[in-house]
Amino acid sequence: MVASVRKDSPAGAVPRHVAVIMDGNGRWARQRALPRHAGHRAGIEPVRAVVEHCASQCVEYLTLFAFSSENWKRPQAEIHGLMALFVDTLNTEVAELDENGIRLRFMGEIHRLGPALQATIRAAEARTRHNARMNLVLAVAYGGRADLVNAARRIACKVAAGELHPEQIDAAQYAAALEMAQLPDIDLLIRTGGERRISNFLLWSLAYSELYFSDALWPDFEIGELERALEFYRSRQRRFGRTGEQVEAAHC
Repeated sequence: MVASVRKDSPAGAVPRHVAVIMDGNGRWARQRALPRHAGHRAGIEPVRAVVEHCASQCVEYLTLFAFSSENWKRPQAEIHGLMALFVDTLNTEVAELDENGIRLRFMGEIHRLGPALQATIRAAEARTRHNARMNLVLAVAYGGRADLVNAARRIACKVAAGELHPEQIDAAQYAAALEMAQLPDIDLLIRTGGERRISNFLLWSLAYSELYFSDALWPDFEIGELERALEFYRSRQRRFGRTGEQVEAAHC
């Protein structure tokens, strides 16, 4: 893959941070009378395609919602299959990610994962930590509300220890206590599978995101649909509380 020049414009032509809720693997398998794990395995190829295309478009950060904290409620057989698939996929893909300059990061309650997957995650992060072409963040066992609660606890501990005064707590302090502390807010959220909700994903970082909902089930998600999402983003005027006239004047 060859990197292209990032094309910024007054409308923000290239989102700096794209996030994807990859939904529909199970329904894709059910439509074909296949077991659910077949849908999860079929979802690997669109992950590869989306990573490659975002990197080629000079997106700096791509965050994929791989497994939510609520997914622990699923049947144990499906969970075990998913965890095994995570290990196999990481072992297979990390060399190519490293070769293409992709830094791999993980967020979520990683301590809840099995020892083999935790070890694989640590090795992948260590191997790619110096890469700078694009950051690929995988949210595993992640929940947005738990993230907010944990951030509040961290801040409360600082206050209790006398390291922070309550009046010093502001948005920047709170953001620094979240799992996304080192990453920019999300510019564009894409959700596949026909659902129109954010499902407890990165609640703080999605505050000003553009939301694109696709009816495609994740295994059927193609680059053409990703391009439509990016075109939708390019059509939006990012005002952040200002008027359209103010935004236009700032770029004259």
